[in-house]
Amino acid sequence: MHQRRRPVHRLGDLLPGIASQLGLDEELRKARAISSWGRIVEEQVPPASGASQLLEIRPPVLYVSADDASIGQELRLRSAELLDAFATAPGGQRLLELHVVLRRPRGRQSPEPR
Repeated sequence: MHQRRRPVHRLGDLLPGIASQLGLDEELRKARAISSWGRIVEEQVPPASGASQLLEIRPPVLYVSADDASIGQELRLRSAELLDAFATAPGGQRLLELHVVLRRPRGRQSPEPR
């Protein structure tokens, strides 16, 4: 006896439908956008890799963090190419402005005043 094989589906193809059924499609979109931002920064601004996180998408603005002023400045200087890459990335969208917020990484203490 031969059993009929069910078609094989990739998990990545199934997730959006399942997330939607569970009411988690917005969270999945956010997770994809956060992951995409990390990859974009790693590829386009290597010194900022790991030093910038996506904070919020509030069209037409993309809010991101930078661990220090030099990283923030580099992100601002490359904002047009970063926004273009984000527009075509999974979870991304076309936005017009990049707003960089300086944030000290967790666990890092500020220097003691003298």
